[in-house]
Amino acid sequence: MVLLPVKPLSFHRFQGFRRHLITPTVSTAPAMVSAGFKSHHFVGFPSYDLCIHESVRHMRSLRSWSNRRRVSKTVGVSMPVASAEDLPAVSWDSWKPEKTTVAPSLSDVIWPAAGAFAAMAIMGRIDQMLNLKGISMSVAPLGAVSAILFTTPSAPAARKYNIFMAQIGCAAIGVLAFSIFGPGWLSRSTALAASIAFMVIARANHPPAASLPLLFIDGAKLQKLNFWYVLFPGAAACILLCFLQEIVCYLKKNLKF
Repeated sequence: MVLLPVKPLSFHRFQGFRRHLITPTVSTAPAMVSAGFKSHHFVGFPSYDLCIHESVRHMRSLRSWSNRRRVSKTVGVSMPVASAEDLPAVSWDSWKPEKTTVAPSLSDVIWPAAGAFAAMAIMGRIDQMLNLKGISMSVAPLGAVSAILFTTPSAPAARKYNIFMAQIGCAAIGVLAFSIFGPGWLSRSTALAASIAFMVIARANHPPAASLPLLFIDGAKLQKLNFWYVLFPGAAACILLCFLQEIVCYLKKNLKF
């Protein structure tokens, strides 16, 4: 066997050769496969083998496409990307009737309806008596007040303080706005905004009262009353409806069927 002498490459020539042969690249994104070089000596000069290593840790932490994270330009900072799975689902519960454990009884249906009928009948009779003067007591907002008082007597809007404070205050605001601005959109919008602010400040949450200023500004027959509108139908109707509410609650409690 004949041994041939092998002249090793010079260091500078080998460095240029190795640079042109393989140039590893570095990715800024988290890699799933990592590469490395393993060196050993062969025939007088070192050789390099490319070794591929799978990153098991990255494979296990791989998430779905919707939960991938976007890497920002700042090193070490990542921002989550919102996906369809992260968005809240559209709730259709508000379009369905409220789920109650007990179905309403016949008493729960009859007594509120009877109370509302009695309230409108009494106010209608008062309207007949006051017809010659051209004024009316059975105004539209009182229908909403009746629904609150007779169906949900324990609601915040059915509290006596809220009813009287909101009805009297909002009626006065309507008369004042009409006196300053006259009829038109400016008086309506100002009166409504002031009424809502008044109910918030006075802590008298009673939504039907917000329609009293608009009713006065647009109602020619009510404008004759001027500030008497605060007492009639404002305070007078509240007294009548609260009295009927007490009667309905008493009958509903003692005469169940």
